[in-house]
Amino acid sequence: METKRLQKIGRLIQKELGDIFLLQTKSMPGILISVSAVRVSPDLSVAKAYLSIFPSEKSAELLNNIKENTKAIRFDLGQRIRMQVRKIPELTFFIDDSLDYLENIDKLLNN
Repeated sequence: METKRLQKIGRLIQKELGDIFLLQTKSMPGILISVSAVRVSPDLSVAKAYLSIFPSEKSAELLNNIKENTKAIRFDLGQRIRMQVRKIPELTFFIDDSLDYLENIDKLLNN
């Protein structure tokens, strides 16, 4: 169970990562990256960010690019939230495929 502090830090990281990805994807038309959820470990050392990427065909390629640039993203995040948290957590990124899953179920129910 997450405490209020973990939820607050998770929301803060989610908002700031969303802003970082928004700025990064402005130069790539037709690509949208949103942060659907952030789970922070109880000791605040690791943050798991779940990304929703549109179009989903490019999600594997974009996730690889994001994972290669994790250090730069963590640095940018640290610059934004350094006054609110004592330690900037390590970032791990995952694809949030819940929308694709829901779309598949909807397709199956309509047939």
